[in-house]
Amino acid sequence: MTDPVVTMTAISKSFPGVRALDGVDFRLLPGEVHALMGENGAGKSTLIKVLTGVYGIDAGIVTLGGEQVAFTGPMQAAAAGVSTVYQEINLLPNLSVAENVFIGREPRRFGAVRWGEMRRQARALLARLDLSIDVAAPLSTYSLAVQQMIAIARAIDVQARVLILDEPTSSLDATEVTQLFKIMSQLRDDGIAILFVTHFLDQVYRIADRITVLRNGRLVGEYLTTDLPQLALIEKMIGKELDVLERIEEQQPKRTARQGGTPFLQATELGRKRSVEPFSLTIHQGEVVGLAGLLGSGRTEVARLLFGADRADHGQVTVDGKPAALRTPAAAIGHDIAFSSENRRTEGLVGELTVRENIILAMQAARGWLRPIPRRRQDELVARYVQALGIRPTDPEIPVRNLSGGNQQKVLLARWLITEPRLLILDEPTRGIDIGAKAEIQKLVVQLSDGGMAVLFVSAELEEVLRLSHNVAVMRDRQLVTELVNDQDLDADKVMQAIASGSREVTA
Repeated sequence: MTDPVVTMTAISKSFPGVRALDGVDFRLLPGEVHALMGENGAGKSTLIKVLTGVYGIDAGIVTLGGEQVAFTGPMQAAAAGVSTVYQEINLLPNLSVAENVFIGREPRRFGAVRWGEMRRQARALLARLDLSIDVAAPLSTYSLAVQQMIAIARAIDVQARVLILDEPTSSLDATEVTQLFKIMSQLRDDGIAILFVTHFLDQVYRIADRITVLRNGRLVGEYLTTDLPQLALIEKMIGKELDVLERIEEQQPKRTARQGGTPFLQATELGRKRSVEPFSLTIHQGEVVGLAGLLGSGRTEVARLLFGADRADHGQVTVDGKPAALRTPAAAIGHDIAFSSENRRTEGLVGELTVRENIILAMQAARGWLRPIPRRRQDELVARYVQALGIRPTDPEIPVRNLSGGNQQKVLLARWLITEPRLLILDEPTRGIDIGAKAEIQKLVVQLSDGGMAVLFVSAELEEVLRLSHNVAVMRDRQLVTELVNDQDLDADKVMQAIASGSREVTA
């Protein structure tokens, strides 16, 4: 045991209507990976933002290297050796990869930026993450997963004593996670203290040395990872002696394809150049179609084409057996299609608006701004969905940016459910949320399907896709290579075999 590099004592922080942190103690040792665990709304992100100066504190003391600190912002924290990579990537998509890596720290000579040297250094830094890309290309040309790795590369290039990783693996595939953990182990061996926030329990037990658990803004306890079994961790997070994993498994729908009748939506040879190869896909009412594939396989591109967020340049779509020109999101909404994006910060929620305003946004847009929804009707609808989805806090007038990631995801779902869509496209709806909120959303998908709604469910977690879907469409290299009936014999290994081979044939 060594002296902590970070000590946080009796930290309290409140927002209007929300007690985010209530007398929390936390310590971080040099040369360790320390997992900060808790359900959405437990106070994890608030604690990180207090440490890095994003938020001031109402009470408590923060020390770094034994000296009391009160950072006024992330730049001051970074200058003191505390570097952070947030779950929602905070980079500039219009700038190049190299510019994002070195923004504010560009190599200069006589005041001029040395562009060649900056690109060389960026390539060398990304090579540490086994990432070989064009560093002169705009960041926006790369996937969310690649952008996440670039954000991590920027963070580790700073001479940090403390590295905070807030859900760094939520957009990474298994290979990228392994590479990230390799880098984390190297940094730990170099004496850097790593604060690791994730909702993937297996990853915690794979990399973390110690665990601190928060619940409802309060400290539950600090534990050695080896002394805290997974089930005990879950119980401490949710405050109940409940096997959440079993509860999720019990929510499986019938694994039989729902065929017959007129399909709700049928895409025929739909495609877009340099985005996704022409594909055909049929979705019936009451059917959950899972979209499986590795990151970069084209799953999100398919979802965006079906919603009109991207315009197809090939093929056609029919809705209820009639041709439908889904060239814009407005056209898709007009056909009762809704889309919940994986990137809820930039493509979903408006952080400055309240929970109520975010929920009614899509319905108001469909009505037109000259026909405002009466305030009483807004309050009735919002109250219904806040209760139905268990959105916390329950006050609809709180800015949505003050909610946890899981509750923000529920607000986004409420926005679309309030429009009563016939097809709901969900792109990574459970990414970066805790196991309890994940179970609630999975249960909701089952209920919506049983009620007759068609669902296209996109997830990087194969077990989740198999748990919820009647049919599984498999993507590989931006092509839809096969569609598998999700019967009792289909498992994750067979789906992975289909992904690896790009074949319709899977062996028993």
